Amino acid sequence: MSLLVTGTVAFDAIETPFGKTDKIIGGAATYISLAASYFTKDVGLIAVVGDDFPQEYIDLLNSKNINTDGLQVKHGEKSFFWSGRYFNDMNSRETLITELNVLADFDPIVPASQSSPDYLMLGNLSPQVQSTLISRLAKQPKLVVMDTMNFWMDIALEDLKKTLKMVDVLTINDEEARQLSGEYSLLKASRVIRDMGPQYLIIKKGEHGALLFHGNQVFSAPAMLLEDVFDPTGAGDTFAGGFIGWLAYTDDISFENMKRAIVYGSAMASFCVEKFGTDNILNIDENQLLQRVKAFRELSYVEML
Repeated sequence: MSLLVTGTVAFDAIETPFGKTDKIIGGAATYISLAASYFTKDVGLIAVVGDDFPQEYIDLLNSKNINTDGLQVKHGEKSFFWSGRYFNDMNSRETLITELNVLADFDPIVPASQSSPDYLMLGNLSPQVQSTLISRLAKQPKLVVMDTMNFWMDIALEDLKKTLKMVDVLTINDEEARQLSGEYSLLKASRVIRDMGPQYLIIKKGEHGALLFHGNQVFSAPAMLLEDVFDPTGAGDTFAGGFIGWLAYTDDISFENMKRAIVYGSAMASFCVEKFGTDNILNIDENQLLQRVKAFRELSYVEML
């Protein structure tokens, strides 16, 4: 099944207790697309970069069967850039530099060849841009998944609420779920948020796994225990890419299959954090992925008497 992804394609500069990088390829749509490409070979990308974005990076995306016809290149402008520093616990970070550049006036243009996707993944962007893209599709996708963050809750809450009515699945972290809902209990928060529009809610809890809510059903997935976490950047987006990629591959949006998609997404995210940036998710082989998924299953499996 076809998958359309939007979000940022950007440069990151990252510093963690394990080292630091110069400018490297990053952005939500980059991580999502790369992760999804392991499952489905029909991934389209809608994003914008400046003419400082190297052609070799675009060629890299194409080599992973990611269609970049919808990637706008603005001549005379610079790409979105983010720089951040992670602290010792790797859960908290400090933003050092944010340069919106081409992202400041991003107007998503959907090529005719990508206007009827079966699945749509809205990576973290302005909710107004997200809703604009949905309105420009030729038909309603089978499933619309959306990621957002507390920044948009702070400055564009009404736009966010309007966009939430247009999506099926929302992915946010636990802090964001509490902020959006006004409830501390994640169970109560899930009900409040799903009343805003999404039928399904995924709450990402970092090193503590993820929760999936639908109706009265709740699924809890563990996080992989890793000896070394080098860089958490993009882990949530990689998770989202694995999740939507599996759903597009299987073309099954039942709750049971979403549980499997959570595990595949978690497996992909666990690879992401083991090296800087996208380095580790560029060259995962099928056996590695299957072994990691098996390890996830064994983390929480117990045979009851």
